[in-house]
Amino acid sequence: MDPILVGKAVTTPDSGQVVLQPAYANRHGLVAGATGTGKTVTLMTIAEGFSRIGVPVFVADVKGDVAGLAVPGTPGGKLQARVEQIGLPGYRNEGVPAIFWDLYGELGHPVRTTVSEMGPLLLSRILELNDTQAGVLDIVFRLADDRGLLLLDLADLRALLALVADERKDVSTQYGLVSAPSVAAIQRSLLRLEQEGGARFFGEPALELSDLMRTTPDGRGVVGILAADKLVLKPRLYSTFLLWLLSELFEQLPEAGDLDKPKLVFVFDEAHLLFDDAPAALRQRIEQVVRLIRSKGVGVYFCSQFPDDIPDAILGQLGNRVQHALRAYTPRDRKAVKTAAETFVPNPALDVADAIGQLGVGEALCSMLGDTAGGRGVPMPVERTLVAPPRCRMGAITDAERAQVRAASPVGMKYDQAIDRESAAEILARKAEASGERNGAPPARREALPDRGAAREGGGFAQALKDMLFGTRRRQGMVETMAKQAARTVGSQVGRQILRGVLGGIAGGRR
Repeated sequence: MDPILVGKAVTTPDSGQVVLQPAYANRHGLVAGATGTGKTVTLMTIAEGFSRIGVPVFVADVKGDVAGLAVPGTPGGKLQARVEQIGLPGYRNEGVPAIFWDLYGELGHPVRTTVSEMGPLLLSRILELNDTQAGVLDIVFRLADDRGLLLLDLADLRALLALVADERKDVSTQYGLVSAPSVAAIQRSLLRLEQEGGARFFGEPALELSDLMRTTPDGRGVVGILAADKLVLKPRLYSTFLLWLLSELFEQLPEAGDLDKPKLVFVFDEAHLLFDDAPAALRQRIEQVVRLIRSKGVGVYFCSQFPDDIPDAILGQLGNRVQHALRAYTPRDRKAVKTAAETFVPNPALDVADAIGQLGVGEALCSMLGDTAGGRGVPMPVERTLVAPPRCRMGAITDAERAQVRAASPVGMKYDQAIDRESAAEILARKAEASGERNGAPPARREALPDRGAAREGGGFAQALKDMLFGTRRRQGMVETMAKQAARTVGSQVGRQILRGVLGGIAGGRR
């Protein structure tokens, strides 16, 4: 299979081309460099190369310019000069087959999962819970499993939390101590998540991994582009979503062994967000997935400013490396330059530490896995490289172009319309409604009713009005009827929201 051209080596006059071998593409990779040095363009070049050989790609679009993969580029003098300098026969401007995704459903098809599929560990990270609160969330999930209640969206999780609060003593006896403050803290975190738009992520239809691994009839891999310009402003939601997606791939895909090309390439931009403030259990999970997902035929490529943003245990697993320029303005920068220089296989013709600070835009130090006389899949000596330009647009696209790509998407009919089937919230609301109907009006409401015998003493119009409001021995009055209807209505979540709004308006409270 033809390799993916990354660029032309310029370390020495007789240096050749730098290529990424498809057979070693699932050994993962790293693209690093300071802002504005060309990391995004390199990612686009690599993504195009995978698409041409039939490998699907999933990439997060943090700045909005990766969407340019979907439309052809614009010819220009500088672009043509780079093409001739590198030597790209048959180069032409074209886009790749792409599907736009968006957690918020605005710039792409909605991406959803269920609360059950997310699981308590990752959900605790999104909600920023402490260990005690995370333990309560574990109990909520276990209770839902034991009682056969589906947790699909955040409304279901709220209903289970309310149930745990109502039955706190029994639940604590059976599963472990549950405190009211912990339940309240989880509820507040859910409210904050809903206000940030995270509630749209939970529900159905849930994302099917097969839709991320599509190919076109002519054999090209489809590139899934996640709109993350808003999502990246919520680092925990962004990193946890991508980690969940990676974990799902790890758990669902069968063992594949060594393939001639990956089944899927997963690009994690702004990778430092994945590891910032990550608890030990979560970091261990990340390391496990990265180590083992290679055997499932998935290649993971991290993109970050500094190589030391990636923990050493994971950095050692990244065989294909592209390092753009780093500027040593601070002690931390100088340390990063030293770290980057030490991670490459030395090249006698190149001083790596000096070269990192001298690279221009569109230049990089590259070391890819290849075959040598000593073995297969061996890291090659580092080369100073002119990165090949992508064939797509290097920049953002218009709303009309995005709409055109979405209209031609093969998955729009499947995901654009949400589905709300019966789950925990509806089942518990129905039980509460049935219980309210059996019990009738609350005792306090009955005691508050005036004495009907005394009300009849006024006679005339006043008597008729009182009978209509409070009823007679044979007929139920309007007040009692409304009380029973209110008791039934309050049993549902929608009813509670309506009643809260009415009472708030009467009391003059804030909306």
